[in-house]
Amino acid sequence: MRIIRLKEVIDSTGLARSTIYKHISEGTFPKPVSLGDRCVGWVDSEVHDWILARIEERDLAGGAPVLSVGHLSMAC
Repeated sequence: MRIIRLKEVIDSTGLARSTIYKHISEGTFPKPVSLGDRCVGWVDSEVHDWILARIEERDLAGGAPVLSVGHLSMAC
């Protein structure tokens, strides 16, 4: 298990800080883990799973069949 900081979450998702916290408040993004008084991080696998879920939503909305390849899903 790996904890990542906000900069890496932003880099991985392409979302702005304010958008990430908006999604957290709406319950649609993984909650951060407190690492200290003024320090939080996210579980890398939870952020990764969130990204994969967005890809799957996109593929299902487009009607493309989804093939599972290892830990990734690919539309064809």
